[in-house]
Amino acid sequence: MLGAGCLRRALRFCSSAPFPRHKPKAKLSVRDALGAQSTSGERVQVQGWIRSVRSQKEVLFLHVNDGSSLESLQVVADSSFDSRELGFGSSVEVQGQLVKSPSKRQNVELKAEKIEVIGKCDAKDNGFVNIHTPVITSNDCEGAGELFQVESSSKIKEPEENFFNVPAFLTVSGQLHLEVMSGAFTQVFTFGPTFRAENSQSRRHLAEFYMVEAEISFVESLQDLIQVMEELFKATTIMVLSNCPEDVELCHKFIAPGQKDRLEHMLKNNFLIITYTEAVEILKQASQNFTFTPEWGVDLQTEHEKYLVKHCGNIPVFVINYPLALKPFYMRDNEDAPQHTVAAVDLLVPGVGELFGGSLREERYHFLEDRLARSGLREVYQWYLDLRRFGSVPHGGFGMGFERYLQCILGVDNIKDVIPFPRFTHSCLL
Repeated sequence: MLGAGCLRRALRFCSSAPFPRHKPKAKLSVRDALGAQSTSGERVQVQGWIRSVRSQKEVLFLHVNDGSSLESLQVVADSSFDSRELGFGSSVEVQGQLVKSPSKRQNVELKAEKIEVIGKCDAKDNGFVNIHTPVITSNDCEGAGELFQVESSSKIKEPEENFFNVPAFLTVSGQLHLEVMSGAFTQVFTFGPTFRAENSQSRRHLAEFYMVEAEISFVESLQDLIQVMEELFKATTIMVLSNCPEDVELCHKFIAPGQKDRLEHMLKNNFLIITYTEAVEILKQASQNFTFTPEWGVDLQTEHEKYLVKHCGNIPVFVINYPLALKPFYMRDNEDAPQHTVAAVDLLVPGVGELFGGSLREERYHFLEDRLARSGLREVYQWYLDLRRFGSVPHGGFGMGFERYLQCILGVDNIKDVIPFPRFTHSCLL
C-alpha cells in the first residue's frame, strides 16, 4: 500500500537482449491501439503502467494501461525481457508491432521489440509493514487537547466508575504506536480513522477522517522523509489515474475544469523545498493583504499556505524547520539558537494547503526528557521516554490526510464532499 519507491526517475532497460532498431511510426494511447483497424504489423509506441504480469517459459505477457481505456493492452514479449522491475505499477514504454491477437478476448496485441522501464514500482520490496494501531488510546499525540473522550454508557449512572481505569480517547494519530513498532520492523505504516474535536466548519476540517501514517527507523535527515513523501504522492496519484480514469475524469469535467492539467503539472515537476523562515519572508513581501498578518513564530494559516504554493508556480512545496514552540514535544530539536527550530516538514499543495505533516523524532533521551518535563508530561509519557533508553535509533515519520488528498487530485473545494458521512461540529447525521 505504501508505494514509497514507485518513482525513482532513473531510466532503465529491462534487458540487454538485442532488438531491432526500428523507429516507431506512431505513438498511440492504449485506447487507440485497441481500436486500431490495421493490424498488419505497424510499428507503434505505447506508454503506460503495468496492470498484470504473467511469465511463461518462453513468453512474457504484460497488460498495460495508460488511463485512456478501462481495457488494458496485452503486450507479448520474449522471456528474455523478464525482469524484477517489470512488476505491477511500474511505468513502461513499449515499442513493437501491433498485430492481430489469436485470443478471443482482444482484437489486437503488441508484440514487443523494446521495453523500457520509466519508473519501477517496488512497493512490495521496500519492507513496510502494515500495523493496525488502536482507535481507543490514552495518549494525546498532538498535544493540542482536541480530543473526544471515551466513556461507557454506565458511567452516566455511576460517575465514579472508569472502564479503563485511566482517561481514554479516540485517537488523533497512530504515530506513537507506530514509533513503538518501528523499533521491531524498521518501516511501518497504518491507514485508519482519526478524530479531532476541533470547533471548525471550514472547507478542509472534519471531526472524523482517515490518515495514512508511516514511521521509518534509521532516518537521519529530513531529505530522506521528503523523498518518501513525494514518491508516495506521485505513485498513488499515478495509480489512481490509471485504475479509475472515468471517475477522475467525471470530477475534472464537471467540478474542476482544468484540474487534469494542474495535476499533470504537479506530477512532472520536482517538489520544491523552502524553510519556514523563507516562507515568512515571502509572505511579508507579498502584495496580497492577508487576514492574518504573517510573523515569525506564528503558525501559517490556510491563506498563507495557498499563497506560498501559487508563489512557487503551483508546484507542491515542502516547508521545513518550524519554530520549536509551534510543534509537539516529539519533534527533533535542530539546536539552532537563537531561532530554535525543530526538524519538521509540511507539504503544501495547490487548492488545499497542508496535505502532509512530518518530522524527525527526538531520539536523544535528555532532550526529550527536558521537553516533556517543561510541558508537564514526563510522568504520562514515561513509557515513550523509555523507548529512548533501550536501543533507540534516529527515526522519523509523517501523516497524510486521505480526504484532503482526494480534494487535491479531484479538485473538490469542500472536504465534506469527498466523504459519504462527514462529521463536524454540530453535525453527526446517521
